[in-house]
Amino acid sequence: MNKSRIHRSLNVWMNGLLVGVWSWDRTDTHQFEYAESWIKSAAARPLSLSLPITAGQSILRGPAVKNYFDNLLPDNKKIRQRISHRYQLASTNVPDLLEALGRDCIGAVQILPPDVKPEGFNTIAATRLTDSEVEKLLLNVTSDEGDGNIINDFRISLAGAQEKTALLWYQGQWHLPHGATPTTHILKLPLGLIGGMRADMSGSIENEWVCMRIMATLGFDVAKAEIARFGTQKVLVVERFDRKWIGQDWIARLPQEDFCQASGVAPDNKYETDGGPGMAQCLHILEGSVSAAKDKLNFVLMNLAFWLLAATDGHAKNFSIALLAGGEYRLTLMYDILSAWPVIGRGANQLQEKKIKMAMALRSKNAHFKMSEMHVRHWQGLAAQTGVVDGFAQMQRLVQHVPDALAQVEHELPVHFPEQIWSSIRDGMLRQRVRFLSEVN
Repeated sequence: MNKSRIHRSLNVWMNGLLVGVWSWDRTDTHQFEYAESWIKSAAARPLSLSLPITAGQSILRGPAVKNYFDNLLPDNKKIRQRISHRYQLASTNVPDLLEALGRDCIGAVQILPPDVKPEGFNTIAATRLTDSEVEKLLLNVTSDEGDGNIINDFRISLAGAQEKTALLWYQGQWHLPHGATPTTHILKLPLGLIGGMRADMSGSIENEWVCMRIMATLGFDVAKAEIARFGTQKVLVVERFDRKWIGQDWIARLPQEDFCQASGVAPDNKYETDGGPGMAQCLHILEGSVSAAKDKLNFVLMNLAFWLLAATDGHAKNFSIALLAGGEYRLTLMYDILSAWPVIGRGANQLQEKKIKMAMALRSKNAHFKMSEMHVRHWQGLAAQTGVVDGFAQMQRLVQHVPDALAQVEHELPVHFPEQIWSSIRDGMLRQRVRFLSEVN
């Protein structure tokens, strides 16, 4: 892009260091130029696997540039429209939204106007909140109009389709961070009715919490989460694993990206059926991991666990890699896991089990997306793709462990945990286990 054609630009920072300049012209052509100081820095690494640092070529152009930044924003178009209206933006295009919200994104990046620096990134500047103030902030999440007394200049960008916000947990209290101070926890609101069937996912907070507990008990590394209530508002509080305390003084942002970003794919194409990465492409990405064998095995075991859980939203944005100094990377913890078992059935506004599709297909001669059409032979084929010698044996061990894991989680359930959510997930997983093992034998 000729400099004379550049319409606007924003600077991209990580922990006080300038990474580069993102710019675009009036034809919506985007480019990213790495700063020479970043390339020479000990902290240097690519912004994304899809935006490599290449000797003699510091400028990158094409759809992968725009798609990387697009993936930092909420997927949901209505949420984008609400944000645009709230902050009186010119449009809902990617640069306008990130110029307003890019101060605190997923991963390490901060996106700021050319004349703004991330002052105070290595200090804590924040206002303590009472529970009633947190409640008010949560009520404002779904409102077109912000409350200046609470939100003020608090602007963050959280990818995903769900309504959520983020806060700083500091000195045993919730705080609203200011300036370059990051958030440490994501607060997720209930989903409500979803899809054309208007399936009731109002219990999504309990659903996601129990799915995370089941996955942890099965041996997976998952983000820490707990259910909390602020007045009338119930939320799932998820500890951010892209943040790290440096002593007691400040919080570093840890670089990471999801598999859409790593593949250069737009968020609208996050599902494999829409052109997003499938299992083979994800395994190819993990070939380059610093712990490739472990990460590839974990990835296929996660997908088997999703099949047991009827966790149908395991698309490319729900898997991420941590980007390490020097260009190395590895698979992150698991996050965003919801079971469809509570809304599967034959009643009104329920989903038919035989029609349930997973986000990524298992393949033999054909692609198999339907949960009911995924068989042991397909899982054996997927295990073989990892190159891990005992991959399928590990799958069998995972399935065998399901009853013990469920018994342990049942013992941990909070008082008044919704019985229908628990029993449907438990019974669904046990049925899937029986089906899997019957095909093995």
